[in-house]
Amino acid sequence: MNASMTAFGQGKATLDFGSVSIELKSVNSRYLDIQFRMPDELRFAEQPIRDRLAKSLVRGKVEVRASFSRIQPALEQRLTQQALTNIFNQLNHVRKYLPETASPQLSEIISLTNEQSQQTIDPQNWASGCLQALEDAITQLIEARQREGARLAQSMLETATDVKKIVEHVETHLPELLQLQREKLAVKLRETIQNAFPGGFTHISGQELNERIAGESSLFSLRIDVAEELARLKSHLTELEFLLSDQKKTSKSKQTGSTGKRLDFLFQEMNREANTLGSKAGSLEMTRAAMDLKLLIEQMREQAMNIE
Repeated sequence: MNASMTAFGQGKATLDFGSVSIELKSVNSRYLDIQFRMPDELRFAEQPIRDRLAKSLVRGKVEVRASFSRIQPALEQRLTQQALTNIFNQLNHVRKYLPETASPQLSEIISLTNEQSQQTIDPQNWASGCLQALEDAITQLIEARQREGARLAQSMLETATDVKKIVEHVETHLPELLQLQREKLAVKLRETIQNAFPGGFTHISGQELNERIAGESSLFSLRIDVAEELARLKSHLTELEFLLSDQKKTSKSKQTGSTGKRLDFLFQEMNREANTLGSKAGSLEMTRAAMDLKLLIEQMREQAMNIE
């Protein structure tokens, strides 16, 4: 399934000593670019997270946000008789040297016991929690990327249908366009010869004149014949349908690389054919068709920029 590079996912892991939350936000990028925004306590998990993301994602700029919270003991667990006795003894010790020292407020006592209750946790344990939370975040991210990718693929296929209609229309009317251009060229050639050589037709037979006009018309027809460009455009459309369909995933010959990059190259080729079609245009109708093709191809190319 084709996946977009724009998505969001989040996950949370609850541990015995606290909880860890992971948020993933990705946007389009030429390569896989992972950036971290996480507290120092979780830095130990940065490389494992990077390795795990590299196994699931091919392209995209991914921002990883991580946060954690420790489980705080209940107030009665912190204000034990032993904890209060320690504070009392410390205060008496200070008053031996500073007799005017005031007794601490209750809020200060609670804050002090909070600091004392903070236990040092092995960074490896935090890393394990990060990876647990990461799995849910990756699952959400990939599902969102696939949903958006399916919408983009459907939009491109609908646009490709419009491209195909234009190509078929030009292909159907190509013989008429060529014949019309031959007739116009023949008239212009005859008028040019008459203006250049007034009365000069006595030195050239009508058959010879017609043969020269026919030869020039044939050369001009070759220059404006776009059958080859139309055939290549149809071939590119077939490849586009293949890349955007599920057949790509079920094919025995697995394709490597990024679908988005393949699409970008394909649209470059299609745009090249549309440009050639425009340069060979021998009629206003052909010029309009070439312009419409370029607009539709550019529209698909912009959408493909967000495909992984």
